[in-house]
Amino acid sequence: MYMLKILEQQSDAQIPEGVATYREMTIRIADRQRPEPDLMLLWESGREGIHDTWVEPRVVQLAVEIVSPESGLRDHERKPQLYAEAGIPHFWLVEEESHMEAVVYAYELDPVNKRYANVGVHRKRLKANAPCDLEIDLTRLPSW
Repeated sequence: MYMLKILEQQSDAQIPEGVATYREMTIRIADRQRPEPDLMLLWESGREGIHDTWVEPRVVQLAVEIVSPESGLRDHERKPQLYAEAGIPHFWLVEEESHMEAVVYAYELDPVNKRYANVGVHRKRLKANAPCDLEIDLTRLPSW
C-alpha cells in the first residue's frame, strides 16, 4: 500500500530517538484479540514489550488505520474501541474525502472513560505535537 509507505517514510524522518514506526505487527490485547493497525509509533524503551509478530499495548503510543471499503466498519467502530480499552493514547483514522484527498482524524484517549476524543481534523497538512512532533504532507498521499 503506497499510502502507508509515504506515511511511514514521513514519520520516520521526524520521530525522535527512542520512538520507532512499526507495521505488519499486531497488538496483543488479549489471548484471542490481536488487531493489526496499519502503522504504529512505539516507545523503544519498552523493548521487552516488543515481540516477533506482536507488541504489548503499553508500548504503543499511536495506532493508525487507513480506511478502505473492506475495513470501514472495523476501522470506525471496533478497532478504536479495542485500542481505547487497551489504553493506547493516540489514534489516527486516515480516510478519503469526496474529492479524492486524504483527511486524518486525530484522537486522544480520555483515560478515565477509556474513549477517544477528537483533537483535530487535518487536510493537506497534519501538524501534531502528540505523541511527538510530526508534520505530515497529506498532499503527497496518493488518491484511493
